[in-house]
This record gives sequence, structure tokens and C-alpha cells, in this order.
Amino acid sequence: MAITLDKEGHERAFDLSPIVDDIDGAFLAADGVDRVRKGLDNNVFDEIEWPTPQRIGSPVARPANIICIGMNYAAHAAESGAEPPTTPVVFLKPSNTIAGPYDAAPIPPQSEQYDWEVELGIIMGSSAQYLASIEDAKQAVAGYVMANDLSERDYQLNGPAGQWTKGKSLPSSTPVGPWFVPADQVDPNALRLRTWVNGELRQDSSTADLIFDTATIVHHLSQYMLLEPGDLILTGTPEGVALSGRFPYLDDGDIVEMEIDELGRQRQQFFRATTATAEEK
Repeated sequence: MAITLDKEGHERAFDLSPIVDDIDGAFLAADGVDRVRKGLDNNVFDEIEWPTPQRIGSPVARPANIICIGMNYAAHAAESGAEPPTTPVVFLKPSNTIAGPYDAAPIPPQSEQYDWEVELGIIMGSSAQYLASIEDAKQAVAGYVMANDLSERDYQLNGPAGQWTKGKSLPSSTPVGPWFVPADQVDPNALRLRTWVNGELRQDSSTADLIFDTATIVHHLSQYMLLEPGDLILTGTPEGVALSGRFPYLDDGDIVEMEIDELGRQRQQFFRATTATAEEK
């Protein structure tokens, strides 16, 4: 599905099935964005009902990799009790944590410190390895999305060394979307990010405050790993999370809404997951 704006600013939705079943890395690597644009110009796609009554999934299909940057806003580093990093802090999330932007969100059965994190996400459009310049990094990006990097802080930080993978790997802990916006249609370094919990504003910042901007992140990561088309890179969250001690952690029935300028708004209602029985496993 593609969304466009008419002259009055109204959203219109179009069925992309004539050229693709799902937006994924292979499609993006094969000039998928340009193919959609040409199809829209040539009236190839049927217009469909919008808003749709159907479930909205992630705007980019399950990526091979989710690469995350930690403490990439100075104020968030401070509220976490850490100094701002001088080089990007990198960790990974499993790709099976991807969820849709409006899906109900499970809180782990034993969790007491489940936390929200609004983040700008980078979607890679081509392979990137040992990139020579920041400009090369910009050219490798297909577009941008919004994501919620849900994190269980006790699982993540408990113990002398921490256990980031445990705190960042929980089912449905990476809601993505609603929109994927092509890279040439948005300035990723001047976007307002906000989070509301039960209607109360918690995070309100701008990607202008990123310590490492999007192109710098892509260039840096390419020196240490192979980035592939469709990979999702989460660029970090600003201040205003529950870890700060200023707000309660998420609980059963809470509603989290997030918005990034030009990338849309997502909403999750949280529920307490139950422990599976042997038969259910």
C-alpha cells in the first residue's frame, strides 16, 4: 500500500500488489521506490479504502537485522546516569520483535520495568560495507520510519555487566510505522519526536539533538558490519523515559502514543502477558 496526499492535503491509499507483495529488502534494492513512483504517475494502482479497517503491519517487512544505537541524545544519557558517548554505542535486537504500529503490546509476565522509547529508524536501500564517506552513507539509505524500542530495564541493566540482549529481545517489542518515507522526502536531522503515556506528554525532542546523525551512524556501522537492503537501524531515544525515575513504568491497560513529524503516529495498548503452560509450548 502507498499513501499520497492530494492537493487539499487529504490522504489517498493505493494497492501496490501489481508490482510487489511486500515491501522488503529485495524490493528496495531493485529500485522499488522509483517503481512505486512511476506506477503512481501512470495510474497503475487501484485506489483503496482509507483509513482501512484491516490491520496495519510494519511498513517494511521483517528485516534481516535490527541494529540499535544507544544513548544518542545527551539528555537521555544523563537521565540514564551515563556520560554522552564519544563513539556510537551499538547493540542488536532480534528481527522477530517487529510488530505493527497499532498492535496490542504484551508486557512480559514477570516484568516490573517495561519502558517506552520513541526512535527514528533508518531503512537501508542497498548494501553497505566499509563506506568511504558520509555522502556514500546517505546514498545507501532508502528511507525512514518511526519505531518504539520497548525495553525491560531490570532485564537489561541488572548485574555488573548488564544484559542488554535480554532487555531488548521481548516479543512484539519493536512496533514500527505507520509510514515508510523515502529518503529524499524528509530531512532526518530536523524531526520532532514525541511520546504520550495515557495522554500525558513524556518525550518531546528533535532529531537535531542527535549526538551522531543518521549518515554518521550508517557510515560508522559499515566499518564493522555488512549492512543489507531492508535492515532497520534505530538511532536512539531522547529523554523522558521511565528509567529517568520521573514516571512509572508501563502497566496493564496503559496506552502509549508516539509521533515523529512526517512519519506518522502509532498507538499501542499494553496488556500483561501470561506464562505459557507446557501444553501451550
